[in-house]
Amino acid sequence: MTAWLMRILPDLRRRDVNDDLADLDRLHKRLMSLVPDGLGENARAKAGVLFRLEETRQGMQLLVQSSVKPDIGRLPDGYGEIAVRELGALLDRLRPGARVHYRIAANPSKRLGKSAGKDAGKVKPLRGAAAEEWWVAKAASHGLAVATVTSQPRPDIRAKGTAVRHAVVRFDGIGVVTDPDALRAAVLTGIGRGKSYGCGLLSLAWAR
Repeated sequence: MTAWLMRILPDLRRRDVNDDLADLDRLHKRLMSLVPDGLGENARAKAGVLFRLEETRQGMQLLVQSSVKPDIGRLPDGYGEIAVRELGALLDRLRPGARVHYRIAANPSKRLGKSAGKDAGKVKPLRGAAAEEWWVAKAASHGLAVATVTSQPRPDIRAKGTAVRHAVVRFDGIGVVTDPDALRAAVLTGIGRGKSYGCGLLSLAWAR
């Protein structure tokens, strides 16, 4: 069981880079070009493509994960500084009781029930304490007991051509592995909604 993680420090002087970063639909198509063609329906899920944009001390960083090795030669020359590593060793070493640092930009939300009346069936974005409660519960169901959590609201995302906005919150902290198999699956397939728009990629690192 493995995956590949690609780290891109995009060249923000380039027009094509800025066009991609300004349009998540366009960025998603760019990243899907790095995996094999002809995957048919649900190509993103089949290739395990997940991504996250974040600011670092070095500037903007784009993390891209896939279950197949990305073909970085399909990116335009000079698109950015690129590094690729395999995650198999980390995933194989997950054991119950292990402490890990985690990070995820997620779309905390819940589908409203019949008691919501005319809003029944709609997806409600969660923010603040409700978003943190969502994450703690969601992590537990995927084999990670959250020991500490900090949350940082990110700009809402909106699917192209719609007026619907989706909340995005970045969660960071330390967790304890309770179910390694469930946690591996969560890393490989992502957590929550909005995976085509930069949500759901769970990053882990060993904690002392």
